[in-house]
Amino acid sequence: MKNDKIIFLTNDDSYLSKGFRAAVNLAREFGRVIAIAPDRVQSGMSQAITINSPLFLRQVEVSDDVEIYAFSGTPVDCAKIAFDHFFRDKRVDLVLSGINHGSNAAVNVMYSGTMGAAIEGSFYGVPSIGLSLDDHAADADFEGAVKYGREIIASVMEAAERLPRPLCLNVNVPRCRAEEIQGIRLSRQTRGFWREDFYARQDPQGRDYFWLTGAFQNAEPDAEDTDEWALAHRYVSVVPVQVDMTDYRMLAKLKGVINE
Repeated sequence: MKNDKIIFLTNDDSYLSKGFRAAVNLAREFGRVIAIAPDRVQSGMSQAITINSPLFLRQVEVSDDVEIYAFSGTPVDCAKIAFDHFFRDKRVDLVLSGINHGSNAAVNVMYSGTMGAAIEGSFYGVPSIGLSLDDHAADADFEGAVKYGREIIASVMEAAERLPRPLCLNVNVPRCRAEEIQGIRLSRQTRGFWREDFYARQDPQGRDYFWLTGAFQNAEPDAEDTDEWALAHRYVSVVPVQVDMTDYRMLAKLKGVINE
């Protein structure tokens, strides 16, 4: 039964974002929604946690099937208080983080607060999905993200007992009308990095300050099995994410270089 399921929802764009509201309406199709989201934008927080200041939680909405809380912490703080305070004695059926304003494909997965929270949720043995739309606009059109998010969530929840743990998916939806999306592609993370620029300015007191900007450098633009290729060709990319950052290829090569 749908009402027997508990969906934990969070994000990094705050509980006030349009993407979060779209995610609330999507998640409630699958069960009772407990949402704990930052009370302000927390983009780019990755796995950051708060250890040097107290955290504040307030309820902002409650109904028969939805509870929403605003939290002063990071996205990972939201996941931690959910599982280590709210859900200590409860079964959670799915973690949904998003819907993010902006792509978390390629190396963005390393910086993303949205994916940080999804990954954190997977540590608790719960199937976790980070859902992002490749559009930073505050008034972005989330119809396609909701449509394909619904399909992916349904598939994961149906197969949850058969899939290994931890289970975390990085799902990115292209910026286009829902009817223009070509479908879903299982993909791998694109190799690449951000090349940053810092714009230097001075404030009225003569102090230097900087604005960070930059552009993504795709190291394999012709590879057709990557998340960036999928988005560029109007596919929804689905990348299974793991936390083990061991470079097994390099580990094997180092055996002849570093003496144990």
